[in-house]
Amino acid sequence: MTKPLKQIHLAAHFPGVNNTTVWSDPEAGSHIEFDSFVKLAQTAERAKFDFFFLAEGLRLREQNGRIYDLDVVGRPDTFTVLAALAAVTERLGLAGTINSTFNEPFEVARQFASLDHLSAGRAAWNVVTSWDAFTGENFRRGGFLPQDQRYSRAETFMRTTWELFDSWQGGEVLADKSSGRFLATPEAGTFAHHDQHFDIEGRFPVPRSPQGRPVILQAGDSEEGREFAAATADAIFTRHGTLEAGQAFYSDVKGRLAKYGRTERQLVIMPAATYVLADTDAEAHEKAHEVRLAQVSEQTAIKFLEQLWNTDLSAHDPNGPLPAFDPSVGENLISKGRASVRMYRDPVATAREWRALAEAKGLTSRELIIEVTGRQNFIGSPETVANTLNTLVQSDAADGFILVPHVTPGGLDDFATQVVPRLQERGVYREDYTGPTLRHHLGLAD
Repeated sequence: MTKPLKQIHLAAHFPGVNNTTVWSDPEAGSHIEFDSFVKLAQTAERAKFDFFFLAEGLRLREQNGRIYDLDVVGRPDTFTVLAALAAVTERLGLAGTINSTFNEPFEVARQFASLDHLSAGRAAWNVVTSWDAFTGENFRRGGFLPQDQRYSRAETFMRTTWELFDSWQGGEVLADKSSGRFLATPEAGTFAHHDQHFDIEGRFPVPRSPQGRPVILQAGDSEEGREFAAATADAIFTRHGTLEAGQAFYSDVKGRLAKYGRTERQLVIMPAATYVLADTDAEAHEKAHEVRLAQVSEQTAIKFLEQLWNTDLSAHDPNGPLPAFDPSVGENLISKGRASVRMYRDPVATAREWRALAEAKGLTSRELIIEVTGRQNFIGSPETVANTLNTLVQSDAADGFILVPHVTPGGLDDFATQVVPRLQERGVYREDYTGPTLRHHLGLAD
C-alpha cells in the first residue's frame, strides 16, 4: 500500500538579532519598525504559512564588555508586536518566545489568553528557559536557579498556566441580553496551585480563549528538553534539518510520545531552515557563497572564535590560521547573555577538531567559521528547493520547516511566490486555510 503524502507545514521566523542576517544587503530594512514585522507576516499569510515566529531576548548580549554587534538594533517586547500583528493579519498564527525562568504563570497566562482572544485563536507560546546570572540581573534573580532545575521549573510553570487557562472550563459564561454584559458562574476562573515553585491562588480574569490554550512550541535538544517536548509540546523548533540527523531526531522524540498517552499526530517537528534561491542550482550556490561571506565578516569571525576560545582575540588575523593555543575553560566567560551559554561541551576538543578541519581543507580562521556555522539548508532553483524540502518531509526527517530569511523584511518574497506554488502542485501544501485557529493549521484541532 502506498503511503499517503504528508502535508508540509511552514512557518516564518523574523530573524532579528542573529548571525543569519545580512545587514549590508541593499534590501535590508529595520528590525524594530513595525512595518518590517507587518511585511514579513503578511507575506507569510499570503503564502498560507502556519505561523509567524518571533524570538525574544531578555538582555542585550555583551562580548568583551561591549554590546554584541547584532543586538544594537534593540529587542522590542514580544507581546506588543504580536498583539499589533493580530490587527493586520487574519489567519496566520502568532508565536512568541516567552521565558519560563524569569516570568510568573499568572502574568504569562493572562497575556497569552488575551492574545488568543485578540487574534481569534492564533496564539502560540515558544517555552524557553534561562539559567545564567547575567540575564537574571535584570530581574534581581541572578544565578538563583541552577541549570539542572530549569526544566523542572519550566514544566511546572507551563502546567500551572494550563490550570489558569482551564479554570474557566467548569464555569459557564452567559450573555445578559438586556445589558450586553457577560455573566459567569461563581466557580469560573478559580485556581489554586501550591508547590516548591509556585504558591498562588485566586481568580483568573480572562475567559477561556478560542483555542483553550495557546499552541506550545519547544526548542530544547538535551535529554531533558526532548522529554519535556514529548510530554507537553505541540510543536518542536529544532536545528536538525538534514536527512540523517532529522530522521534520528524525529524518530527519537516521536518514540517518546506513547508513554505520555500521545500519538505521533499530536506533535509537529519543524527544524529551522535557511535558503538561497536563484534561476539555476549553480547560480544559487554562487549566491549562497556570497551570502555566507556577508554573514560572517572578518569581525564576526573573530566574535565566533572568542566564544569558543573564551579569550580576547581582537588582535587575531581572521585571514590567518586558527589560534595555536587551547581555549580558556572556566565559568568566567568573555560573552555575557545568551551567547554566554557554553555552546560546546568540550571547548578544547572542539578547537582541535577545528584545527584538523582547517588543516585538511586549507582554511583560514574566517573560512573555518563560515564552514562550521553554516545553516543554509536549501540552496538551488525553486524546483530543486521544493523537491528537497518535500523529500525531507516525506522521509520523516521533519513535518515542515520554520524558514529564516537572511534579509528582512522582504527575504521571504521569492520563496512565497516561487517555491510554495510548486509544493501546491505536488499536492503536499494547502491551497488555502481550512480552519480558523492555529491548531487547525497544524492539524492539532482534534
